[in-house]
Amino acid sequence: MATENGLYILAVDLGTGGPKVALISTDGDIVGHEFEKTELFLLPGGGAEQDPGDWWRAISAAAKRLLGRGLVPSESIVAISCTAQWMGTVPVDHDGNHLMNAIIWMDARGAKYAKRITRGLVNVSGYGAGKLREWLRLTGGVPSRTGKDSLGHILYIQNELPEIYRRTFKFLEPMDYLNLRLTGKAAASYDTITGHWLTDNRDLSNVTYVDKLIALSGVDREKLPDLKPTGAILGPITAEIANEFGLSENVQVVMGTPDTASAAVGSGAVGHFEPHLYIGTSSWLTCHVPFKKTDVINNITSLPSAIPGRYLVATEQDIAGGCLTLLRDNIFYPDDELSQGAAPDDVLDTFCRMAERVPPGSDKLIFTPWLNGERTPVEDHLIRGGLFNQSLSHTRAHVIRAVFEGVAYNTKWMHQHVERYVKKRLDAINFIGGGANSDLWGQIHADVLDRRIRRVKQPGLANVRGAALLGSLALGYITVDDIPERVEITDTYDPNPENRKVYDELFAEFLNIYKNNKQMYARLNASE
Repeated sequence: MATENGLYILAVDLGTGGPKVALISTDGDIVGHEFEKTELFLLPGGGAEQDPGDWWRAISAAAKRLLGRGLVPSESIVAISCTAQWMGTVPVDHDGNHLMNAIIWMDARGAKYAKRITRGLVNVSGYGAGKLREWLRLTGGVPSRTGKDSLGHILYIQNELPEIYRRTFKFLEPMDYLNLRLTGKAAASYDTITGHWLTDNRDLSNVTYVDKLIALSGVDREKLPDLKPTGAILGPITAEIANEFGLSENVQVVMGTPDTASAAVGSGAVGHFEPHLYIGTSSWLTCHVPFKKTDVINNITSLPSAIPGRYLVATEQDIAGGCLTLLRDNIFYPDDELSQGAAPDDVLDTFCRMAERVPPGSDKLIFTPWLNGERTPVEDHLIRGGLFNQSLSHTRAHVIRAVFEGVAYNTKWMHQHVERYVKKRLDAINFIGGGANSDLWGQIHADVLDRRIRRVKQPGLANVRGAALLGSLALGYITVDDIPERVEITDTYDPNPENRKVYDELFAEFLNIYKNNKQMYARLNASE
């Protein structure tokens, strides 16, 4: 496929399940892509880790397969632009070697240490009032008492792995670790560093560390990476990388961005108050806004976006598409005595066909998707998922549809609070992520939210497309205003009014399930 200027970007999206690597023109056309799976390690006490060496093995394998297809001349590739899972931590030594597995966004082992640094004499929602004011005023957020953000991970290492902490040269986000591998330079961008809650981002042109917040955290400043502006060029690839991938040493590496921010760009919804919904392992519903504020009660805030000078509403549903992974790997196709073989490659299609046979509302069966706790609109790492109101007449197909609907109920819960936050109706929601490949899920979301849903072309590649568009923006080949016309809408799902009554009834009960059971979950899971 020819591009206007004949130039291309090698884009990488490191998700929890593994990296997608794509060749994308500077105009945003996807020429080809590859995927390579990586392993997730779930550990006692709320631990969740991945091996950065496995990340790099997978990226290298996928990139070499893609480049080996000869889709474009190697000399036409001018940049590498990465995006990655956010709120993860990789400790590296002076030589850039990782010192342990990466602690990723699902990990809650730092909770008790996060609680320790955030409490005070007078507390609001568990936070010291004075500390809370200062964190919100400067950063727009506050360290999560769940321990799931980057600062919580560092505190866990500091307190329970002191030798690793001592040997650490820099603590890097997954995104910034990839750039270190590509360039040999350890740096963080204004947006990747946000989840440490140690920077003043009131002026998006000059984000800086705050000595007072670093002192409150107890983390050593020298172990934090220096900062580069969002949209900056970090530098050229190393000679080693150029040789490994068969690229010119003049290929530039863009600072990159977390997956939430790249998805916003890849969705095409880059104007203020233009929403998009992402469903991958986790989920979010967000939009760009022209203001900075925080809703601490519902865990919503405005953070620096991937577009220089703009804020993005930050939300997250902890587990979304991951609920279907649970069905596939732990319920229907586990490796145990009852197993009848591995799951087929088209298992999502099978799930959808089965769920379509069940009426909307799943005959009043309700699934709650809180398999790893929740973040927005309640920050509660102790609640758990489950099936409610199950009867003898419910089948496996009912369970599958209830899972699709339960994720949508949680999306509606989040959507209501985001609308209150921005004080606008958020309609015509661009739908992206692997979950957007399901027509059924698109229609269920339209019916549950009572909003139009618009599926983007190749929705599972939205993040990697966003990374490439941001690379093109950084190199000056496009402007922000060019981005919407580079992203095609392929399908539209409008709410079916016949389903309004049942979904309103079940959504109300979904909220009641949380209200009536949160104390039970707290008792059962207090040790986690």
